[in-house]
Amino acid sequence: MEKEKITGAEALMRSLEHEGVKTIFGYPGGAIMPVFDALYDHRDSLNHILVRHEQGAAHAAQGFARVSGQVGVCLVTSGPGATNTITGIADAMIDSTPIVVIAGQVGAGLLGTDAFQEVDLVGVTQPISKWSYQIRRAEDVAWAVSRAFYIARSGRPGPVVLDFAKNAQQELTAYEPMHVDFIRSYDPDPETDPKAVAEAVALINEAKKPLVLVGQGVELGNAQAELRAFVEKADIPCGCTLLGLSALPTAHPLNKGMLGMHGNLGPNVKTNECDVLIAVGMRFDDRVTGKLETYAKQAKIIHLDIDPSEIGKNVAVDVAVLGDCKRTLALLTELIQRQQHTDWISSFKTYEEKEYEEVIKKEVYPADGPLNMGEVVRAVSEATGNEAILVTDVGQNQMMACRYFKYTKERSVVTSGGMGTMGFGLPAAIGATFGRPERTVCVFMGDGGLQMTMQELGTVMEQQAPVKIILLNNNYLGNVRQWQAMFFNRRYSFTPMMNPDYMQIAAAYGIKSRRVIERKELGEAVREMLETEGPFLLEACVVEEGNVLPMTPPGCSVNYMLMEC
Repeated sequence: MEKEKITGAEALMRSLEHEGVKTIFGYPGGAIMPVFDALYDHRDSLNHILVRHEQGAAHAAQGFARVSGQVGVCLVTSGPGATNTITGIADAMIDSTPIVVIAGQVGAGLLGTDAFQEVDLVGVTQPISKWSYQIRRAEDVAWAVSRAFYIARSGRPGPVVLDFAKNAQQELTAYEPMHVDFIRSYDPDPETDPKAVAEAVALINEAKKPLVLVGQGVELGNAQAELRAFVEKADIPCGCTLLGLSALPTAHPLNKGMLGMHGNLGPNVKTNECDVLIAVGMRFDDRVTGKLETYAKQAKIIHLDIDPSEIGKNVAVDVAVLGDCKRTLALLTELIQRQQHTDWISSFKTYEEKEYEEVIKKEVYPADGPLNMGEVVRAVSEATGNEAILVTDVGQNQMMACRYFKYTKERSVVTSGGMGTMGFGLPAAIGATFGRPERTVCVFMGDGGLQMTMQELGTVMEQQAPVKIILLNNNYLGNVRQWQAMFFNRRYSFTPMMNPDYMQIAAAYGIKSRRVIERKELGEAVREMLETEGPFLLEACVVEEGNVLPMTPPGCSVNYMLMEC
C-alpha cells in the first residue's frame, strides 16, 4: 500500500510534534506562508505565540529554553524576517542556549537570483550556530528536523538554523518520523579519561585552599545535586559566574557569591590566593578573569567541561576532565577524601564584611536620598520568598539584579551573558513564562533596554503573559554613563535619556502599572505587583548617577576591585 503523501510544511508540523514541541514563537511572512497554513490545523497541539518582531521570537525562545531545559523554537519568514533573528542566534551561541530557528526561503529555483526577500541565511549564520542547513526537498524535512534538535540539545547546547525553501514546503513527500541520535563527525559527550580523573582527585585531596568556579554548565547538565555533593564532601567554597548563579542556592554556606567585574569581593580576591582552582562548566570569560597575565598564577587549575575547544582557550590548565559534568562531578566525588577547610573558608569573612560595610549596606539599606537600584531588587526578591525566576536586560539593571537577587531554585537566572544584548529582557521573560508557567517571572530592565524591544508589550497584552516588569529608570544609559564617569572625565556623550511616560504606554497595552518615587511606597508597590494577576509594570525612579560596585576596571587583575568611584 502506498504511503500517504503530505506537503513539506505538514511534514514540519509532524516532525515538531515528534520532537515534543508544544510552544513556538514566530512571525509569518510570504516565504513561510505554507508552513503557517499547515500550522492552522495543528493549533491544538502547537501553541504559536505571535511576537511583534523576529528578534523577540529568538529571545523568547531563549528564555523558554533556559528555564525549561527544552529546545526553544522560533518560526520566521525569509529576508528581513530571518536576519532579524541573528542577534538572538548569536546570543544563544555564546550562552549555549538550545534553540532551533526555522526560516522561510525563496524556492530552490530562485536561489542566487536576488529574488524578493532572498538572503544567504546559511552563509550568514554558519559562524554563529552549531549547525545551519538549507532544506531544498520535502523528503529531507523529517531528517533535518530530527538532526537539528539532536544537535541543539546535545553536548554543549546551542542554536541551529533551518533555512526552508518554499518549494520544499509545498512539495509532497511520504512522511516517516525520524530519530537522529548519532552523527559520525560529532562527539557531543567526549569520553572521560580515568587518568585525568585520578590527577584531579590527587590535586583536590592535597589542596589547602581550593576554590570551585561554578558555571552555567552545571545548570545545562542538570548537575546541581552532583555539584552540591562534590563541594560538601570536599568542603570547598564556591564562586559562581553570572549564568551559573542559581546552580547553588544563595544561602548555601559554601556559596561565596558572584565572580567577575561586578562580582563579590571575596571570590575574586581568593581566585588569586587559592592553591587549586576547579572550574566546572565555565569558559574563563574575560569578565571573570580580568587580566589574564595575573589570573590565578599561583594555582593548579582543573577544568571540567564538555567542550574540548574551551580547554586551554583562555587559561592554561593543569588537568582537563572532559565530559558531561553530571558524570564527571560524580566520578570525582566518589574518589575524593572528605575534607574540612575551616580556616580557608573563614578567611572569606573579612572580605564579606568589607563589601557589606562599604558597598552593600549603602546600596540596599540607604538611610535617605533617592531609591537605589539594589534596594529595589532586594525588595522584589524577598517579596517572592527568593523563589522567582530572575530575567534581566543588560547594563546596570543586569548587574544590580544579579548581585542582589537571591536564588533558592535551579534555572532561576536568565540574562544575556556573552553578548550583552540590550533588549533581551522583555522577550526572554515572555518566553520564560511559557517555559515555567507555574513560577513567578520578574524581569529587571533599564529605560534604554526596554525601549529596544518595547513592542513586545503587544505580545504580553495578547497572551496576558504574567511578566512582572521592574523598570529601573535613571534617565541614563546607566552602564555607559558609569564608564564615562570613571574613565572619560564625566563627559556624558549621548547617554542622558529623554523618556516617555511609561504609565501611559502600559495603559495603552492594557497592562496594570505603578510608578514609585518615594522609598516609603516601595514595599506596598511590590506587593501590589506580585498580587496582581497577569502582567504588571513597576517603574522605580532610581538615583540618576548610581554606580555598580565593586568593580574590577578593564585590564586590571581580578583581585583589584574598586569599592567606590
